[in-house]
Amino acid sequence: MIAGIGHNQGPSLERGQKWRAFQWQKAREAAMPSAIPLMVVKMRVARARELGLDYKAYAAVRQATGRDILALLFSSNALRVVRAGAPHIPLREAEVLDKVQRAQKLALVHRPLRPDSVAQANPVLDHVAEAPKFTDSWSAMRDHLGQVVQGRKLVGDQVLIIGDTGLERDWATASKAAGYVEAARYFGA
Repeated sequence: MIAGIGHNQGPSLERGQKWRAFQWQKAREAAMPSAIPLMVVKMRVARARELGLDYKAYAAVRQATGRDILALLFSSNALRVVRAGAPHIPLREAEVLDKVQRAQKLALVHRPLRPDSVAQANPVLDHVAEAPKFTDSWSAMRDHLGQVVQGRKLVGDQVLIIGDTGLERDWATASKAAGYVEAARYFGA
């Protein structure tokens, strides 16, 4: 039964709801392996290393989406590129990005930075575009991020967003991304 307008998505008041929830949980547990095979864990540890992520962060994303991460999307704040006159990524962050394997490295830059100047100054990045404006509505932000992701032939939950502000954390929800990691955690600050 589909909930109608005004339904708060609270628990069902129908008889037998607890029994159905119990059965659902049992079926779910039966379908999911109780332990991940060691070879799979080793492959995931290696993949996390390729992405520059700690295993815990990678495993959480993998469990939530069921997909591998194919792109890392950084904000200009996360990359510590904040002045138009100095569009270079600091050496420490550039070295971390240079080690990323088998994933696109995307960046969204806030004004007054220009995507073309940041891309020229940082060849380690695969694609640079303008970030959504601070004044954009939720739907405008969602559409803008969707265009960037789809333009790279990706689906939202294949992209992990690395940012440095609450607004950039909202990008993950708006774009239905795989998740969000704070820049300090990613770059190990």
